[in-house]
This record gives sequence, structure tokens and C-alpha cells, in this order.
Amino acid sequence: MWREIKENIDCVFERDPAAQTVFEVITAYPGFHALLIHRVAHFCWQAGFRWLGRFVSHVGRWLTGIEIHPGATIGRRFFIDHGMGVVIGETAVIGDDCTLYHGVTLGGTSWNKGKRHPTLHDGVVVGAGAKVLGPIEIGEGARIGSNSVVLKSVPAGATVVGIPGHVIDPKAKKPDSHRKKIVAKMGFDAYGTSDDMTDPVAKAINHMLDHMQAVDGQLEVMKKALKDAGIACPDQSIPEEDYKSDKLDEI
Repeated sequence: MWREIKENIDCVFERDPAAQTVFEVITAYPGFHALLIHRVAHFCWQAGFRWLGRFVSHVGRWLTGIEIHPGATIGRRFFIDHGMGVVIGETAVIGDDCTLYHGVTLGGTSWNKGKRHPTLHDGVVVGAGAKVLGPIEIGEGARIGSNSVVLKSVPAGATVVGIPGHVIDPKAKKPDSHRKKIVAKMGFDAYGTSDDMTDPVAKAINHMLDHMQAVDGQLEVMKKALKDAGIACPDQSIPEEDYKSDKLDEI
């Protein structure tokens, strides 16, 4: 028991740079408290004292803002950062070295008895506000992005984002350097301007940036053609401040 408590304290220092002292972790980290209380509640549940397990779990929820059903199975070195609003269902299974952030739900999608909550294998990280629902499996070392809603099993080592959650392909084409330069000149990052985002505004702005790039390319071709034809064409670059707009601050 003492070895496990020490492991839980050590994993806080490994995953939270804000942690200062062991005393601070023991006295002021709700995720640490919630896990200790769950161990007691789970023991009662396994021993057949179901009401007592639920009551201990209820007290833990009241003290920490973290709701862990006493029937849930949790591995070693489990870390809940901040913790408020975390909900872990009865048949959830969490492996070793997993990390959850605040607002995470490991929930069910059925009222039937039996396995109805997710299984997280070793080393899984679930971002703030994410919902992992149903008797699905999240593979070892997988990452669930903040506010994602995951309804299907995730392979090991994958990263999932979005609603509904989808796996990001690490080999997918990245925004080219020209688009990044335009974004930098504008002084405005269009919601990260990521191709894998589902936000329609981000997609629209990405299309605008691509259009600007295409227009720039056509202008360069036209200038070259004019010069080849012997027609003088002033070579004047567009000042960086022309990309900026005071209206951006009003959006």
C-alpha cells in the first residue's frame, strides 16, 4: 500500500510541472485524494459491501468533485489533473500510467447490464472535457484530444480529435509554408489553421489562404510573361503591414 501511494505521488511530479512538494500533493491534489478514496470504495465493493462502497464513493465525490464508481477497475500510477467534473463509470477499466484531465467522462451508452464503459490500456492520455463512451477499447499509448467525443475503439498509439472523434493521420499533408507565412503576416491564427479540424470557419479561412496563395502564384507567372515580352513591370513587394487589419481585433 505504501509503495503504491509513493508511486502515485511520484507520478504527479512526473506529469504536473506545477507540483512543488510532497506535502502539497498529499494535502492539495484532489486527483490524489480521489484515487485513495476509490481504493477503499473498490475494496468494499469487491468484498460485497455494495452500499458502503457507494457511500464512500459519494463522500469522495463531495470532497473532490471527481466521481468514480466503486466498481471501476483502475491500474497503478493513475493521475487525474485538476479533476473537477471527471466521471468514471462502473465497468470502466483503466490500465497503468494513464492520465485524465478535468471534465473527462468514461461513460456508457446502454442501460443493459454487463460491460458498458470503455477500457483504457496502459499509457492513455485523455484531454480535458473529452467523452469516451461505450464498451470500446482505447489502445496502449493513445491520445484523446480535449473535448473530443469518442464512440469507436482507438488503435494503440493513435491520436483522436473531433466530434465524433477521428484518428489523425500523422502522414497527412500539413499546411504548406506559404500559408503559414500569410497567417504570420496577418497576425491571426485561424483556429490553428489545421486541415484536420472540423470547424467550418477554420475551413473557410484555410480556403481563403489557399486562394491568396494561388493568386500570388498567378501574378508571379504574369509578371514573368510580361518581362519575357519586353514589357516593363515594376517589381514591388507587398508590405507586411498590408496583410494586417484593425477589423481582426473586432472579430
